[in-house]
Amino acid sequence: MKTREIILILIAAAFGGVAIVTWSGEEAANERAAKISKEANEARQKSAKEIKDLAEKSLKESLAAKKAAEESGKQAAALLAQTKEAADKAVKESAEAVAKVKDEAGKAAVKATELEKAKAAADARVNELTAELARLRDGSELKEAIAKQKKAEADLEAASTALREANAAAAKAAARLAEVEEENRRLREQAKGTDNVSPNYRAL
Repeated sequence: MKTREIILILIAAAFGGVAIVTWSGEEAANERAAKISKEANEARQKSAKEIKDLAEKSLKESLAAKKAAEESGKQAAALLAQTKEAADKAVKESAEAVAKVKDEAGKAAVKATELEKAKAAADARVNELTAELARLRDGSELKEAIAKQKKAEADLEAASTALREANAAAAKAAARLAEVEEENRRLREQAKGTDNVSPNYRAL
């Protein structure tokens, strides 16, 4: 029972006591007052006990809340430290990833430049092959090659003829040289007064 209720009971008891004294007489009023006082004391004791129980309960709840708050604070601090460590790790990994991406982007740019050069060279080669194919299709290059081949064959035939003639001239010159040498030997033999015994001797 609350204190306010106790006071109201006491006030009501006081007024009730006055009324009893007024209407029922002093003895009846005293009995009524004693009864009301007893009830008031019981109510006060009950109220005091309830207040004490409430205070103890409130204290226990306050201590439990304080303990829970301390535990929550510890958990929050641990979580904050863990979160900070994870954040630092994530920042470090992000920086490394950015550096790696930048490096790969640089390599990709160099590779792209090389591929552009290779593509330009391939395009030039394709143009050359296309022009060569066009020449082959119209037969101009083939005709030129056939003409060159015929000229080479004619030159080879002329050279062969010249070679045969040169060989014949060389053979004739060699025969004439042999005759001249034989004649010179014969003349030397005659100058010495000896007979010519050469099988190639011919009389002049």
